[in-house]
This record gives sequence, structure tokens and C-alpha cells, in this order.
Amino acid sequence: MERTLIKNITEGRRRIAGFVENFRNKRTMAFIVVRDVTGKLQVTIEKEKHPEFSEMLDALTVESVVTFEGEVVKNDYVKLGGMEMLPDTMRIESIAEAMPIKDDSDIDCRMDYRWIDLRREQNKVMMQMQTTLTAAMRDFLLERGFVEIHTPKLIGAASESGSDVFEVKYFDTKAYLAQSPQFYKQMAMAAGLERIFETGPVFRAEKSFTNKHATEFSGFDLEFSYIDGVEDVMKMEEELLAYAIGKVKEKHGEDIERLFGIPVVVPTLPFPRMKLADVYRELEERYGYKVPDELHGDLTTEAERMTKQLCAEKYGHEFLFITDYDAKERAFYHMRDENGVPQGYDLIWRGVEITTGAQREHRYEILKKQADEKGLGQDVEFYLQFFRYGIPPHGGFGLGIDRLTMLFLGLSIKEAEFLFRGPNRLTP
Repeated sequence: MERTLIKNITEGRRRIAGFVENFRNKRTMAFIVVRDVTGKLQVTIEKEKHPEFSEMLDALTVESVVTFEGEVVKNDYVKLGGMEMLPDTMRIESIAEAMPIKDDSDIDCRMDYRWIDLRREQNKVMMQMQTTLTAAMRDFLLERGFVEIHTPKLIGAASESGSDVFEVKYFDTKAYLAQSPQFYKQMAMAAGLERIFETGPVFRAEKSFTNKHATEFSGFDLEFSYIDGVEDVMKMEEELLAYAIGKVKEKHGEDIERLFGIPVVVPTLPFPRMKLADVYRELEERYGYKVPDELHGDLTTEAERMTKQLCAEKYGHEFLFITDYDAKERAFYHMRDENGVPQGYDLIWRGVEITTGAQREHRYEILKKQADEKGLGQDVEFYLQFFRYGIPPHGGFGLGIDRLTMLFLGLSIKEAEFLFRGPNRLTP
């Protein structure tokens, strides 16, 4: 008999398998709640009818893995869905030892036993939500003519941004783990692919111990050609996110609010836009926050956090595009206007930056000059070759799937990843 997932259970003879959620072993009866990835079902055993189960019931523990076959019947007295199984076949697949963690164990202890922690309903919903989110973004782009690429994560030059990189031994030389697929996304533009996206691992050798930084995370990046300006990139991102959040709300909104206490709000379009200088002016006028003069060209961590309140009060919105950063604070490949202002942006959601996007500089001589200004020199020589043989105007952005998950559910980054990697965490 094929296994039936619990969410699909109906009356009749069925086979189920899963973890023991709860177990009451009485003198004449045994009640077992079996949990699989889709739901829970009560299994009721009359011991007098099944003496062959006796040894197994005595050995059974909570979180053991079991398989049952038998009749599924309706029972109005069963609180769990009004149905129960009356098995005639029982098999213990695996006996569980006493659990080393509980729901209220501290985060680092739970990370030590992450495979057990992931059994919690909250984490199952989290993983399902991530799947829906990524699939929705992929579907959105496929419908708009994008193709998916897979770029290398072992690279020969450590040069993409100011972040440190991980150096690895590569036969008789050295290589680096990629900080992003940025250079290769732009190579795809030079190849004439026009519209591409990728989801894959990203590595950042930053010794950051915040609730939103990780040394390895899952990125969702895209790049597309023949744009008229950075506004085209912002429009693509806001439409992508509104579509994907709508799909998450449709499929998981009720579970997210029930388990995490956070409503999924589908954003209206367009997202609000503000120049960085206007953000600082508003923060000072409304909340008395004054940024030091030397920091005016970039968004401070405190200002980033305060944009949540500003955006809610000023626009009734959760998202905010911030533009017009100082050129010295932006990557060398961001296009600049006639006044030297980078044609890029940060996108803030609920007071946390989730994207840096931009129109890219595609003119070889200007790009080379901007790279030289940053002191990159030989480090980006291979990258500059992409621009010597014709390349369309283009732009793009990247999103962190784990950071989006964190913000959806009100978690820390440690809890939002399948397995967290940080300065002090390399296992399990």
C-alpha cells in the first residue's frame, strides 16, 4: 500500500508514516499522534485486540519514526480533525533518544541541533514560505522573458566590493568564494542574453555579529538590458516583490499570522521614493535625528532602522526606495549622471535594507576610470574586458532570500536560514 500524506487522509484503509508527536500509553489503550510534513493524525490502539504491538509500544518514545496501516474512521470525540486511524499493522522505523532541546531552548543550543529544531511547525511553514517566495519570483521573471543562469562560485579575483572575501586553496594557486554573481551577470549582458536571473549561494567574509548578517546566504539576482534608466530597475523590483508577496499571502498568510503574529501585507505600487538627503531632513524634522556631516553620503544603521516609522507615517507603506547616494559610497560600476550622482538605490523593507540596485555603467572608458578611482586596477581587468566589444545599457539588483524570510516572519537571520553560517558557526 502506498503511503498517504496526512493532509490527504480520508476514510478507508490507509498507510501513514511520520514522527510521534505525542504518546499516551494507557493500560488498555494507546493514543499516538503521528506528524508528517503536511499534518497530524491520531492513531488509536486497543491493546487487547493487538497484543503483538505490546513490545513496540513499551519501546516507543516521542519523536520516534513509525509506520501504521489500518482503517481511518470519523470520530467526533477526536479533537484532531475528527478522524483517527485504527491500525492493524505497526512498525517502528527509528527510536528517538530523549530530545536535547526544547522550544524555549536558547538560539545557539537550537542551532547545535538544527535538524531537530526544524521539525517545529514554525520552521516547516518558514521553509514552505521560502519555496513559494522563490518560485513566485522565478515565475514572474520567466513570464517576462528572463532565462536562468548558474555562475561560478570559485573566482580568480577578490574585487567586487569593499567586503572581505574567503580565500581558498585552488590546486597550486588560490581562488576566492564569490561575494555575488555581479560580474558574471554583466558578462551575460555582453553575451546578448538580455534578461537573466540566478538564485544561489553568496559568501561574505565579514565579522558581523548582528541579527541580519551571515557569512553565507542564498541570493536572488537579476540583470536586464536595454533600460532607459534606473527607474526601469526600480519598477521591475517593486512589481516582482508585490507579485511574490501576494503569492506568499495567498498560500501561507494565515499560517504566518497564526504562528508568528505578523500579517503579510501585499504592497501597493509604486513604492515610495526618497533621495538620501530628504530622508535625513525628514528624520531630523520628525524625530530629532541628526546625522554627522561626514556620514551624509551613506545611510547609517540607525537611519535605516528609523525609515520604518518614517515610511509608515509619511506614505502608509512598508517599502522605501532611497536614491542619490554619494559616489564614494557606491560600487564603481554604478552609472553616474552629469552631476556625478550614482544612478542606483537601496530598497528598505520594515527598516532593513534588502537590495542595492542600479543602472550599470556600460561605457568602457568611463567604467575603467571609475574603477581606477577606487584603486581596483588589475583586480578588475578581466571584468573590464566584457565592455570592450559592445554591451547594451543595463541594470539589475540582488535580494537575499534569507533576509526576506527574516523580515516576513520577524526572526533573526540565524533562524531564517536552513543552516546558519557566521563567524562563529561552521556546524552542523
